[in-house]
Amino acid sequence: MTYASKQDLLRQLPGVDALLELAGTVHATHKIPQKVLKSAIRATLESLRNSTLKGDNPSLAPQDCLATAIAIATRTLKPKLVSTINATGVVLHTNLGRALLCDAALKNITTIASGYSNLEFNITTGKRGIRYSVVEALLCELTGAEAAMAVNNNAGAVLLCLDTLANAKEVIVSRGELVEIGGSFRIPDVMAKSGGILREVGTTNRTHMKDYETAITDNTGLLLKVHTSNYRIEGFTKSVSISELVALGKTKGIKVMEDLGSGSLIDFSKYGLTREPTVPDAVAAGVDIVTFSGDKLLGGPQAGIILGTRSAIEQIRSNPLTRALRIDKLTLAALESTLALYRDEALAVEKIPTLRMLALSFDKTKELATPILEQLKERLNETAIVAFADLSSRTGGGAFPELALPSRCIAVTPLTLSADQLQKRMRMATPAIIGRIDNDRFIIDPRTLQPGDAQTIINTLCVILTESCK
Repeated sequence: MTYASKQDLLRQLPGVDALLELAGTVHATHKIPQKVLKSAIRATLESLRNSTLKGDNPSLAPQDCLATAIAIATRTLKPKLVSTINATGVVLHTNLGRALLCDAALKNITTIASGYSNLEFNITTGKRGIRYSVVEALLCELTGAEAAMAVNNNAGAVLLCLDTLANAKEVIVSRGELVEIGGSFRIPDVMAKSGGILREVGTTNRTHMKDYETAITDNTGLLLKVHTSNYRIEGFTKSVSISELVALGKTKGIKVMEDLGSGSLIDFSKYGLTREPTVPDAVAAGVDIVTFSGDKLLGGPQAGIILGTRSAIEQIRSNPLTRALRIDKLTLAALESTLALYRDEALAVEKIPTLRMLALSFDKTKELATPILEQLKERLNETAIVAFADLSSRTGGGAFPELALPSRCIAVTPLTLSADQLQKRMRMATPAIIGRIDNDRFIIDPRTLQPGDAQTIINTLCVILTESCK
């Protein structure tokens, strides 16, 4: 196509005003804001102009131009944060939002969000209140701590504590505990940002009490222990317990802090999982400060929870950085409702989705998987092979890294698509269904399915596999 012929085609492009006038006669545009539609039209015309200059010969008919613009505008108006179905079996899936909130938390969020509240108002005295009081008494009751507060995430909690207690001072930590969490955030980097001076002791696999003792100087501000919840070192290992570290801290007059990361309030070994240090364990050991996440094993909203001695917590609250990291009212509402359930552990395991999914027995997963398999076998006919697969679920969220949770899953082997193609089409469905691939099979793990998810998965699979036969 010659340059002149391309220019002739470009002159056929309708103008923005002409397309806006045409849009007024099309019902599909009535709910699209004028500003959004105009922007979509301009984007469409620019794309068509470029395609024409490349010689692609796209349709320049006004109706086709407008149809493309409407499609762009419709995509623009769709929410970017959408619900998904987690069929992966990873309970605390970081990329899918980690912990699901319990019904009580959802209800409390709605109540607090839809009206005014006593967030920082003392109803008894009529004077200004403290937002941390919403959860402080509950946290102290459940853990045995003297005082407590919460900020917006655990990395922030660690940063705030280090900035308060060890700015320009040395923080002694075992080399084997210099962990990296999701998104490439590392403990040494957080410490550097806080103004603390990292003093590594020991080796990757072995750290002794003498390593801490010989590292202490007049400029030591803190002894830090970091729970390595997202990995394990096995074999020839040695570490100093938190109780031993607390004893050393008291002898030397140095505060001791423990970052539990995924921190739990209950002993999961009762439910067939591995025994992990709990938050009450750390408090009972006598640490000055302990930090942990709200949206991991606690099963609540994203938050960084800080417990400790009253003097240490008061120091932290008075740090100006606290304002930058402070927790909002909706998170507090969800956190309070979640914590309240822990007053009855059995009730917490029943009502908090994270705990319920982690405690789910293999027999229960069989019970959940059976009706899904039966429906799929009946409806998929010749489009796929469907069978049970006894596999393992994972905790996720950097907790229990070595723990495999036995689950009876459903394995779908499509006959008209590859497993990867099926996985992509399930992901692109509405709602998006996120599964995993195992031996060229699309896996549905019932452990992480919520009420109504199974039927949606069945219907979506049937539509996708039926269409793939056409």
